Amino acid sequence: MSTANLAKKEESIGKLTIKEPYTKTRFLSKQARGVIDLFRAFTLFPPLVVSMAIMTASLVYNFQENKIPIVEDWWIIVGQASFTITVVNAASNALNQATDVKADKISKPYRPIPKGIVKAESAQSLAYLLYLFALLRAVTINVWFGIFIFLIMIFTVTYSLPPRMKKYLIINQIWIAVPRGMLGILASWSVFGDPFTPTPLIIGAIATTYLIGGMAAKDIVDSEADKITGTHTMINTFGCKKTALMVLPFMVFPFAFIPMFIDYGGLLPYLYPLTFLIIPGFFVAYLIYRGTESKTLENVQAWAIMYILYIIYAMAFALLTIFRDILPWYVG
Repeated sequence: MSTANLAKKEESIGKLTIKEPYTKTRFLSKQARGVIDLFRAFTLFPPLVVSMAIMTASLVYNFQENKIPIVEDWWIIVGQASFTITVVNAASNALNQATDVKADKISKPYRPIPKGIVKAESAQSLAYLLYLFALLRAVTINVWFGIFIFLIMIFTVTYSLPPRMKKYLIINQIWIAVPRGMLGILASWSVFGDPFTPTPLIIGAIATTYLIGGMAAKDIVDSEADKITGTHTMINTFGCKKTALMVLPFMVFPFAFIPMFIDYGGLLPYLYPLTFLIIPGFFVAYLIYRGTESKTLENVQAWAIMYILYIIYAMAFALLTIFRDILPWYVG
């Protein structure tokens, strides 16, 4: 196929990559595609899958351990609650882009606001509407779920707006990790069980510690733009190589401590296989060390693999919980 014909074909079907999404499409206008891109679909997939996995694990665990009956139409509740968590993340992404225009013009000029597809004020208003919808929907699930969703909202709003925790070194990574790790997992667990028991607290703590380290990956592409706009990150302060070495303990130690949690009774022995996530944890740290940018993804490879590993962690926890009675190393 000639270069001209290939270009024409791309013009007709639209780019499938994240970085150049605004050629003409057959089904969506540029404005509609711009609004969708505010939500950053790739980053919505992890909270959706993770929350569904944790909710299902909570349902089964509390039936097995606490004899709490499995409610009728539980899958509908899981769908509604996980959708609510995903909407909060979509709102957070829209608000973040609305407040990061200066940096995005430097490092991500292909985004809808720098390209003039969507106005920053419109993106911010849309974010507030999504936050309101999510909060109103959350309180209909149960009280604790509503409280956790509200706390997640507080973290995500203050990350982008004053006091704008995004600009503070290391705190910015913690400010992302807590709502996506601990609060997200406790919210998910609360749908069917008590979130203040050892299992969800430890699983949430492991996820949070891992994400504190892993979130350094998101700042590689934005390093220069963050420095110019006054945002201090580990990447633009220490560089990729030093940052990778500094975050490595956060990527591997949480999984290494799982046998200890089991020995002390915080977790049940069927969760031993989660320890093997140490290996991909090393790999993510190695990718941060390299800092190689992806040609198609919006961010670096380390960023994508970091999210994938988080999904694997949640799904492995759910599957081990569901099928624990047939695991040869576990005697209930």
